[in-house]
Amino acid sequence: MGVTMDGTKQQRRGNTRQRIQDVALELFAEQGYEKTSLREIAERLDVTKAALYYHFKTKEEIIVSLFEDLTQPIQELIDWGQGQPHTLETKQEIVRRYSRALAGAEPLFRFMQENQATVRELRIGDSFKDKMRDLRDIVIDPESSLVEQVRCVSALFTLHAGMFVMQDLEGDFEKRREAVLEVALDLVRQAHEGARRES
Repeated sequence: MGVTMDGTKQQRRGNTRQRIQDVALELFAEQGYEKTSLREIAERLDVTKAALYYHFKTKEEIIVSLFEDLTQPIQELIDWGQGQPHTLETKQEIVRRYSRALAGAEPLFRFMQENQATVRELRIGDSFKDKMRDLRDIVIDPESSLVEQVRCVSALFTLHAGMFVMQDLEGDFEKRREAVLEVALDLVRQAHEGARRES
């Protein structure tokens, strides 16, 4: 029974942490990162500032924790991809999984786009660039022509563009995501076939 109670307490703590992250991102989107205070986050949550401090001491800690939580699936994808054969199936599976990971991290990527100075200051951008380089290295064939390598990298950036640029297009989020994914998968296929023709 003690184990269950500990598990329940831990779950509750996790939920509070996530609520803080969600509310903070909401406020950052509404009024900007710089203009949002910890006091306002606590008020929106209807908790004391001390309760908020239990989880996070600064706004920076909230953003860094969000980045770590929401990019964990990307790191897991990189770890998986690095152990796979360099086949078209592997590359396309990387693109499919990356599309799903981006969909789950959409609020954070919107924050990163709208608060680039803060992202640079907190060095979140550097960490994300490292992850992108790792993904790039998995999907490209280093021996293929520059054109084919650019096609593969463009597939990843097509997924990014789909998150922001396509928001105003008609259709629900999932249909837009599938359309963007189809284009990205086709770029990877073209690059893979082009590399095979060259060799």
